[in-house]
Amino acid sequence: MARIAFEEVYIPDSSVIVARVLSKLLKQGQIRGRIIIPKELITYFEVMAKKGIAIGYIGLQELANLRESISEEMGIELDVIESGLREFREFNEDIINTAIRDLAKKFGAKVVTREPLQQLACRAMGVEAILVEDFEESKLWFEEYFDRETLSVHIKEGAPIMAKKGRPGEWNLIVVNDRAVKREDIEILLEEIVRRVRSGEGVIESERAGAMLIQLRDYRIVIVTPPIALSYEVTVTRPVVKLSLEDYNLPEKLVKRLNEKAEGILIAGAPGMGKTTFAQALAEYYTRMGKIVKTIESPRDMKLPPTIAQYSKFYASSRDLHDILLLSRPDYTVFDEMRDDEDFAIYVDLRLAGIGMIGVVHATSPIDAIQRFIRRVDIGMIPSIIDTTIFIDRGRISKVYELSLTVRLPTGLREADLARPVIEVKDFLTNELEYEIYVFGEQTIVVPVKKVKGEIVSGRALDVVRKLLPQANAEITGKTIVVTLPRTLYNSNTLRVLRKVRKRLDKLGFELDLRLS
Repeated sequence: MARIAFEEVYIPDSSVIVARVLSKLLKQGQIRGRIIIPKELITYFEVMAKKGIAIGYIGLQELANLRESISEEMGIELDVIESGLREFREFNEDIINTAIRDLAKKFGAKVVTREPLQQLACRAMGVEAILVEDFEESKLWFEEYFDRETLSVHIKEGAPIMAKKGRPGEWNLIVVNDRAVKREDIEILLEEIVRRVRSGEGVIESERAGAMLIQLRDYRIVIVTPPIALSYEVTVTRPVVKLSLEDYNLPEKLVKRLNEKAEGILIAGAPGMGKTTFAQALAEYYTRMGKIVKTIESPRDMKLPPTIAQYSKFYASSRDLHDILLLSRPDYTVFDEMRDDEDFAIYVDLRLAGIGMIGVVHATSPIDAIQRFIRRVDIGMIPSIIDTTIFIDRGRISKVYELSLTVRLPTGLREADLARPVIEVKDFLTNELEYEIYVFGEQTIVVPVKKVKGEIVSGRALDVVRKLLPQANAEITGKTIVVTLPRTLYNSNTLRVLRKVRKRLDKLGFELDLRLS
């Protein structure tokens, strides 16, 4: 950029202040003359700072440093002037940019910006604008802590920098830099992150007082500041691997179901176990099959081909997302990180409308994921909504459930008039019944069938012993019935009875361990 005459007037906008570009231009001698700072810009930064948004502190600090560092020898005059724009109720960046353009028009000044849209708006008003080109880019300093094994980097003011290294479900938290991080280091980092986002490298998914969620290239960045936290915290995560569905070596039976029948899919698992990685692989798989696939994410951190539309839950209401997807009619919608009632309502409504749904939920077991729907819909509808539940543990598929509805007597009940609709939850690969879900009275019961059947069989085994050997003491230890008999009662008649007991227990799957007292 050529040197500029002393008499020229410049007005910087927030983009060059927050990125601390103006101070660099002054130090390099690329700007000489009068610099006007709109009073509204200072107020804007102050309002942001009071809300706990880091950009406000950074902007005020940069303006304060500028005033302290400017000298007459530099040939620079700095003035704070009120634009006179009063017809607004709140301060936001759009309002401030309007005030800057009006002030530039009034004083014949040049607007200094890093935003192409601001430059275009200035040209439309007949105001000259200088679009500052990027200085030589370098890596953000947290990137030096990422290698092929790094899952996330944790930066906290006043604490050493930590990183999780390993693979999903199998990682260690280690110190990668034992130097306590200073607040100013984090502020400079945040300023650079925001600048790069605004230059097109990412998107701010969510911003509120004390919290910001950013997707910057492959990095998901969670920023927490006062008043939510007592100090500045930054968590940066990055996918370690990108897998295709073929990399999971799925059983042929499961692949066939995903191809032909699975349309209400639930992907469950604990945090960090690889749920999103599998959902991403499944989305790409359906795309290769010629299906139209869309996603709902918060944040949009899946790495997917351009043919897949990725929607943000932060920038659209649940009703907007529902209407968009219902009208655009995708074959499958991937809903990453379903959390609240609205998320589950979208999943249910779209699934019942005939759209294939793939939902991702946090759960410690696959049955826990299914139970998340129980209080939200009539249980008789659950098999129509969820037909396949896939549980991910340490990056691998550890369990697959299929759901079906039948009418019969639930396990453990004996009276025929207690027959009712029962949801059967079976292990898809073995076809073994593992859970039953039904309504009893006003309560919804989730029955672990294996456990109930085991208790029923155990009770029958004890009944056999108590009926044939009433004078003995019987206890269950695993699959063994320990029978303690007084030595005085051990005779030939007792031996005949014991043979009968042993035979009946063997049919029930138990062994007999006789002990004399």
